Amino acid sequence: MAAGPTEPVVVVGPQYCAPYVVPLTVTKKSISLTDGDFTVTDANDNVVLNVKGTLFSVRHRRVLHDAVGQPLLSMQEKILSMHNRWEVYRGDSAHSCDKLFTVKKSSMLQLMKTEMDIFLAGNTAEQVCDFKIKGSYCDRSSAFYLGKSNTIIAQMNRKHTAASVVLGRDVFSITVFPQVDYVFIAALVAILDDVHRDRKE
Repeated sequence: MAAGPTEPVVVVGPQYCAPYVVPLTVTKKSISLTDGDFTVTDANDNVVLNVKGTLFSVRHRRVLHDAVGQPLLSMQEKILSMHNRWEVYRGDSAHSCDKLFTVKKSSMLQLMKTEMDIFLAGNTAEQVCDFKIKGSYCDRSSAFYLGKSNTIIAQMNRKHTAASVVLGRDVFSITVFPQVDYVFIAALVAILDDVHRDRKE
């Protein structure tokens, strides 16, 4: 199993690709008025990203913001999709010209494990995925791969802290490999969270 890509993985922007491993912590409130709110912090506990869900919306939609509140990506579930299909756009847009990538389940029936395929906007045929996620979101243990290769570009693991138990928060860590777009990875985590929430409903 290979770790780390040989070329930069740029999806949202090159400014989000660091030449070193980027450790991130995702903190999600167990109970939130708006579905799917969570905060992403760096190794120094500085907030770098926020994900906000839409309150009382028929269509699941989330917007990923930077530390100062600027929208970077909007993520929207496609209605009547058999594979939990999500489409991700630049900024707060929903126009086809701003679409960056699509995420969908690799297969309809997934019980304990989660497997998702990611297709960049230019990959309209969607015959071969550009990225893949494998693992168990229930255990907060997943790996993000470059296409159908064994090259890992990021990993997610549960992070147990005393504060998370007391405050009723779900905390997990993301390790983003060098030269990999960490905003792209954070968006994939947000979509994984929503797919898992759908299973529980």
